[in-house]
Amino acid sequence: MKRQFVLTVAESKRLIAKAVAALPEVQEAMENRTVVVATGITNAYVLEELWGKKIDKRAYRSGITTPKEPEKDPNPQADKIPDKVFIKGKVADQYDRVTIAPDLKKGDIYIKGANVLNYEEYLAGILIGGMDGATIGNTLGHIIGKQVQLIIPIGLEKLTYEDINELYMLANEEDYEGPRMWPVTGTIITEIEALEILTAVDAYLYSAGGIAGAEGAIRILVEGTDEEVQETLELVESIKGEPRYLL
Repeated sequence: MKRQFVLTVAESKRLIAKAVAALPEVQEAMENRTVVVATGITNAYVLEELWGKKIDKRAYRSGITTPKEPEKDPNPQADKIPDKVFIKGKVADQYDRVTIAPDLKKGDIYIKGANVLNYEEYLAGILIGGMDGATIGNTLGHIIGKQVQLIIPIGLEKLTYEDINELYMLANEEDYEGPRMWPVTGTIITEIEALEILTAVDAYLYSAGGIAGAEGAIRILVEGTDEEVQETLELVESIKGEPRYLL
């Protein structure tokens, strides 16, 4: 059985967040280990799914990309939410996404979003504005050295066909100005992996784009048993209407 449907950017983020929270290794780590949810827009959705509560997602963002005059949420923004580090399912307020790094152990989970994805190379890129390497620059050594699982939730809207390593080199040249590029890999979760995790269907990026609020949207074709596809359609219906992210 085959069906197709459209996901807006916000709906994609919600779907990906549900899948990250449903990963067996994440569920196990929430019970017995440490789970770090670095600040970020997609990660704000992940935090909601792991924490089981709604937040003002504007208060959990880091770097953002906006038009010249971004659309604003009429409601006042809540105070900034500190990074959330879960140790055996409980928030450890004494840590943040950087200070926890020395205490991470093998099998712990570190969740960090990215800005660009080359799906064929299974490589993501993170824009770096901070002169000290920002979040990834201050934690990656611990993540790699201690065999911490890096989970990268990222939507297919961020696909590129460019070589991300080459982009890194271009942004490292002396005449370049702007955020740098840090190539990373890990457990990459897009809408495709999310649907496989949640309903076991095979998913394909069928087309992309839209207007009137569907800018950046993707159209997904799924294939599976009647039961799997029906479960997928019900899941998609449950996240339809996810509000757009406004500043």
